[in-house]
Amino acid sequence: MKRKLLPIVIIGAAILVSVAMHFFSSPPPKAKSPDTAVAVKTMLLHRTQAKLAVESQGTVEPRTSTTLISEVSGTVLKVSPKFVVGGSFEAGDLLLQLDPTDYEVALQQANARLVSMNAQLTFERARASQAQKEWSMTGRPTEEAPLLALRKPYLEEARAKVLQAEAEVKQAERKLARTSIRAPYTGMVAVKSVDIGQYVTVGARLGETFAIDFAEVRLPLTKRDLSMMNSFSSADKDQHLNITLHGSIDGNETQWPATLVRSEGVISEQNRALYVVARVEDPYKKHRSEHDSQDAGAAASPPLLMGTFVTATIGGKTLDNTFAIPRHAMLEGNKVALVDADQRLQLKVVEPIFGDQRFYYVTTGLQEGDQLVISALGVPIEGMKLGPELATDKPENNASVSDDANEK
Repeated sequence: MKRKLLPIVIIGAAILVSVAMHFFSSPPPKAKSPDTAVAVKTMLLHRTQAKLAVESQGTVEPRTSTTLISEVSGTVLKVSPKFVVGGSFEAGDLLLQLDPTDYEVALQQANARLVSMNAQLTFERARASQAQKEWSMTGRPTEEAPLLALRKPYLEEARAKVLQAEAEVKQAERKLARTSIRAPYTGMVAVKSVDIGQYVTVGARLGETFAIDFAEVRLPLTKRDLSMMNSFSSADKDQHLNITLHGSIDGNETQWPATLVRSEGVISEQNRALYVVARVEDPYKKHRSEHDSQDAGAAASPPLLMGTFVTATIGGKTLDNTFAIPRHAMLEGNKVALVDADQRLQLKVVEPIFGDQRFYYVTTGLQEGDQLVISALGVPIEGMKLGPELATDKPENNASVSDDANEK
């Protein structure tokens, strides 16, 4: 019996000893957790001036495109070397020459008829003068003379025939002139539809050309874009805005100067945008001035080809007393991390008014000289201890704001 109870007694004693040690032993001293400062890079905020800029996109188009239509019939006798796709020409250059023989004959016939009608008019004037003398021999006043007696109707008919003959001569001259297809402006050939030896009829399509004295780009502007700009009405009053177009030519990013010349004055039903028109002078560099030819930058600038997709940067309003917040320093929820006087983290909600690829711009909620955290924080906790260090490579404000960037 004793052997059976002995293990139970030992286990019970061990339990009593453990309970006694738990209740009567003093707890070990607890060390204070150190308040470790997190090292961060900071920058001091200062008010600056920001110049807003609006970005829009469009396609370069010619200011004038023309489909050449034959106004006379004939065989193509001559084709200018400039009348090829991509060929350029000056205003008044001969592009095509149709066979003028039939129209030269028609002009000679019209001139002959005019000579005949002038002779008839001279003959009728002589007859009218003779009739006037014969009537005066009667002693009666001229007012009482019948019209036929003075041959006035015959004289008027002769004059009308002369006018008709003159009109026929003019028409024959115009048709003869239309056998020479001349360039209506300085431009380039887009489509060539006929060649030498081909017979064309009235209304036949000869080709397509477009003007290259300047090009135009239609740029859509939204309500937000317009709110960033000064009064755009100045663009319609010959006070044109200078803008810059950016695009890619042969894989290289290039820019071209342009002017904003007018607005179309209608809100598009498709995208609710107002379209404005930018103009580029001499896009194909055909008429560089001596000054431009001496300028290395202008000489290196490639032509702006029709159909090129470009981005336009348009200068807008200027904002004063603005803080430039680097984009990477803006936290989720439009918050910024500041270092307070006790070197602890302070999170503050701000409202950016605009943003570009580098900065968000804030006008309220911040103070001059605030210390902004610009390094990564991981999980920012309000009140956490910080070890701030002013960054030596501070981001520079480029003072240009684009509405392309999305606000947080």
